[in-house]
Amino acid sequence: MITRRAFASAALVASARSAAPPRFEIDVRQVTHGPAHHFFGYIGHAGNVPWNATGRYIAALRTSFQNRMPRAGDAADVVLLDTRRDYAVTPVEQSRGWNFQQGTMFYWNPQRTDRELIFNDRDPRTNHVFAVLFDVESRRRVREFRHEKTPFGNSGVAQRGGRFCGINYARMARLRPVTGYPQSFDWNPGEMAPENDGIFLADLRTGSERLLISFREMVERLRGKHPTISNRPLFINHTLWSRDDSLIYFYVRGNFDTPNDRTNVPCVIRPDGAGFTPLTAFIGGHPEWESGSRLIGSADGKQVIYDTRVHRIVDSIGSPEILPDPGADVALSPSGKILVNGYRKGNENFYVVYRRSDGAWGRSRGFPHPGLTSGDLRVDGSPCWNRKGDQFLFPAIASDGTRQIFIASIRGL
Repeated sequence: MITRRAFASAALVASARSAAPPRFEIDVRQVTHGPAHHFFGYIGHAGNVPWNATGRYIAALRTSFQNRMPRAGDAADVVLLDTRRDYAVTPVEQSRGWNFQQGTMFYWNPQRTDRELIFNDRDPRTNHVFAVLFDVESRRRVREFRHEKTPFGNSGVAQRGGRFCGINYARMARLRPVTGYPQSFDWNPGEMAPENDGIFLADLRTGSERLLISFREMVERLRGKHPTISNRPLFINHTLWSRDDSLIYFYVRGNFDTPNDRTNVPCVIRPDGAGFTPLTAFIGGHPEWESGSRLIGSADGKQVIYDTRVHRIVDSIGSPEILPDPGADVALSPSGKILVNGYRKGNENFYVVYRRSDGAWGRSRGFPHPGLTSGDLRVDGSPCWNRKGDQFLFPAIASDGTRQIFIASIRGL
């Protein structure tokens, strides 16, 4: 356990390091081009890497519009960018389960990262959402994870593989549209906290599924400290697996568009369904797992590490001068050594790279996206590491007004 004295010493070291001038140069290249729009979607946290194991292919979506949310019939192309052929774009499939903030929840299968890709889709006849396991070499669907009574999609793959969490994206479309799939099928449209919906767990090998924890159970466990939770329709955001797959972090949310009267409770649970625990402190932004039971997030204007086992902040990263918005989109490199923080200032997104061992850092130029700084179509920072930890990609608005993929290469590592 880290003592107060050790924590204070670590904070002083971090502050001293953060005062140093930038040492990394961040070179950025636009790798996709219009007139179509290209993007990966989700933040590269909790083991989510757009590159396959060999580094040759990057998974992405391609669409013909970005001025509205997708409708039921709007299919996006699932494409691969070939890094050996100047990022040539090859369409390999299509998805009807996607949005602009999270894409289609792409993950390379951790047990076959060279060739198997996971994404969401929806049935054009029933509007049921389901997850797909796709082989990019043979160009075929290995398995579809269809659950007719509770048609959920992937919301987070175990970092060591074998399982994924699932949520109801139709419910999200009603209660948190930016993360939902409009016009998809919801099996409980009128219930505040249904007992047959919540967080699901699916087996990648067999396709079997079970309800890990229901909304009804969440209400029963949380109403003591959150008495208003029973009076609002609930939804889930961000089911993030820890690096050793021992814990899943998520938010229980309701009335999210009413900041002064919202439910927003961060929780963890074990994948066996036990150990459901609300966190005693709110760690804001889009938290990222560090190691074991430790989460990277924000508190009091700082980038902090919160230990979900001892329920307190145990360390910090950098300083507010270097990381001015610790509640922005953060992603830790696969090695755990380098943090990237993609934050918004005005109508531009900036990226800070911070090496934890010595405090070396660098900041990118700004990438403007006027008119797309808020709402369901906004362009978030969404940095995603490659597997070597020397590049990351992100979405940005190109000079022709289209949404494209940019890759940042870090010089000086």
